[in-house]
Amino acid sequence: MFLSVIVFSSLSVSTALGRTEPVVDSSYIAAVYEHNIILNPDPRVPLSRPAALQHMQRNLDIYEQQAARAAQQGVQILVFPEDGIQGFNFSRSSIFNYLETIPDPQQESWNPCTEPGKYNNTEVLQRLSCMARRHNLYLVANMADLQPCPLKTDPSSSCPSDGRWQFNTNVVFRSDGLLVGRYHKNNLYFEAAFDTPPQPEIITFDTPFAGRFGLIICFDILFYEPKVHLVTKGVRQLIFPTAWMNQLPLLDAIQFQHAFSLGANVTLLAANIRNDQMIMTGSGIYTPFSVKSHHAQKGDPDEGRLLVARVPVLDPLWAGQSATEGKVNVCNGTFCCHLQYRLIPQGDSKELYALGAFGGTHTVNGRYAVQVCALVRCAGLDTSSCGQEVEEAESKMDFQLEGRFASRYVYPSVLASKFVLEQPKHFETAPDGTVTMKHSNMTGGLVTACLYGRMYHLENE
Repeated sequence: MFLSVIVFSSLSVSTALGRTEPVVDSSYIAAVYEHNIILNPDPRVPLSRPAALQHMQRNLDIYEQQAARAAQQGVQILVFPEDGIQGFNFSRSSIFNYLETIPDPQQESWNPCTEPGKYNNTEVLQRLSCMARRHNLYLVANMADLQPCPLKTDPSSSCPSDGRWQFNTNVVFRSDGLLVGRYHKNNLYFEAAFDTPPQPEIITFDTPFAGRFGLIICFDILFYEPKVHLVTKGVRQLIFPTAWMNQLPLLDAIQFQHAFSLGANVTLLAANIRNDQMIMTGSGIYTPFSVKSHHAQKGDPDEGRLLVARVPVLDPLWAGQSATEGKVNVCNGTFCCHLQYRLIPQGDSKELYALGAFGGTHTVNGRYAVQVCALVRCAGLDTSSCGQEVEEAESKMDFQLEGRFASRYVYPSVLASKFVLEQPKHFETAPDGTVTMKHSNMTGGLVTACLYGRMYHLENE
């Protein structure tokens, strides 16, 4: 059916140069950064939005440098500390121009780096998103979130009197900049600027290299919600931004971070602030089997510290799965199709997929002009089977399929195993004719994903 095809599978990736076997790894490279924060010298005095941004950009400049250093060492996930962008000791009103409204990634898909105009006053989110995208790593940071809430006359309403919630918030960006996680701190530690969320949030996110991670912040580590809830749900990899003031003899930062990792039998990626005046230091990468930590001593230079370590995957649902991801492009003449994908085999399934591009006159069972980008499951493990009729599949795939069409009549489809239709998560057409379809979290195995363009104007000619 297709004049141009590239083939890939859960076992191997095919390129124009031949077949290469992916490395199946049960570990990943993580980093945490203990940040020597640049503080607002008078946090209780309100600043204008430009002044607040100028302050935050100074800390984000340091984040950018550390993300570049981490990327050079092959880091796949990087964690920054609590309050590391704006600082602390604000009042409810003085923090206002540091706030940004963070959309819920469970409700909508947004990449701040590639879609900066979608929301106003999101400069920090855009910077973090582009940082993750530029350095091709998952990035976790902590910032201040503003969420409007409906004012109610009911005295039991949790909405503050000023009509907005202000949350201490973790944000997670995928390696392409997509916002994939947002968690509001449940257990505040004398934080007048922030609200406790109406209900405790149990937030996780998935990665292609290590499976599932859970999110907590600082004081959360001493309470049941959400920490114990996450662990009892089987989450064994936790992200822990903190601004921890050390309290000997029992609650020094690295002391309790390590204790929790051992006691709960989990990995903990803990990033702390470095501030000697506040007795803040102590970060680490902890597993039940290993420790890499840093704790500044009296007289040490007042500087940040990047910790990098190879970490075993503990997610029981990921272990043994060989997720394959990559990018492939195929052209038929001047018409090209582009695919970014993460292919997740289920069990022992071995399935072959093909990306095909065709621009011209279709001649089977009729003649009509088309441009088609199609991702299809092959009938067997031989390339000659690609394009044959297939009704079932086991492998699931997160993907972005894109092509530049010469017609505005382009019809998207995602067909899962046994003729189950799936709704694409995102579909758009740009002014230049570029059509993009994104999909993830499939309910069944992928049989076909297609952008089917009809060239009616050529038939008229």
